[in-house]
Amino acid sequence: MNTLLLDSDDVNEYARMSAVIDAIEQAFGAFERGTTQMPAKSYIDLPQYNGDFRSMPAYLDTGDWDAAGLKWVNVHPDNPAEHDLPTVLGTMIYSDPETALPLAIMDGTALTMKRTGAAAAVATDYLAVEDASSLGLIGAGVQSYTQLEAISEIRPIEEVVVSDPDEERVQRFVETYEDRFDIRSGSISEAGHCDVCSTVTPVEDPIVGPSDVGEHTHINAMGADAEGKHELHDELLDAARIVIDDHEQCTHSGEINVPYHEGVLTDDDIHGEIGEVVVGSKAGRTEETGVTVFDSTGLAIQDVAAARVVYETAREDGAGTDFGLIDTDQ
Repeated sequence: MNTLLLDSDDVNEYARMSAVIDAIEQAFGAFERGTTQMPAKSYIDLPQYNGDFRSMPAYLDTGDWDAAGLKWVNVHPDNPAEHDLPTVLGTMIYSDPETALPLAIMDGTALTMKRTGAAAAVATDYLAVEDASSLGLIGAGVQSYTQLEAISEIRPIEEVVVSDPDEERVQRFVETYEDRFDIRSGSISEAGHCDVCSTVTPVEDPIVGPSDVGEHTHINAMGADAEGKHELHDELLDAARIVIDDHEQCTHSGEINVPYHEGVLTDDDIHGEIGEVVVGSKAGRTEETGVTVFDSTGLAIQDVAAARVVYETAREDGAGTDFGLIDTDQ
């Protein structure tokens, strides 16, 4: 009846990417079939600390397994400079749906990175050309690493082009993967002309236009996570087949949020949600499809699905620290 405590090293080790990708795909399917519960993300705004808290609860039933949990996460931009802490800190509580026993408490920051990469991989699997072998990364921050790790699980990526104005970050990224891929620094356009391109920047003024991508490039738009953020020019979005993860979240804070609220894009311009593509009610890529865009905001069901993978794998391996959080004698 103990609870398992799992730190970031445990999460990184046991959130094995192939298993997380499979779990995220199942979660998207369950979301479309209506076998999930996912209340809207709630916020506690703390302007006095230049930060906020966000709570993300969810339950899902895939038919093969069910799971429940809550991610408690923040954004405090002053943390690195003033407190020597990360901007984002996340804690995941993973619970038994039948009894409500907290099965595990684990680092939610590493978990978020893994499930975000896995979501892009699922979308890439359905929306990219079958023989995609090149990946462009616009932005060389921490998320770029899991984008490459995840997408290379489902496509035979050989060539990687990374674009970022911070040359030191690009060099660190290249050095990390130069033994595994043909990897180099490049312009936004060079990255965008790869078979698959993931954008992982925090910009509010679009930096990727129609001429910056290939005729059949699949784009994972991962950077926009708040109102006003916007990586892709409206003309590019208007011409692309757009697949989103959730209508409410994407129109509020995803890549399409700005053009949607300005009336440049409407619901008619959205091809569908990724869950619809996963279950087959909407087509993914067809022979006639040109540029595709996956607008990912991140769903609580993804965190729960990934947490299940971590918990089950760690339990099998005897990892983590058991502790008695609940007094079962009462």
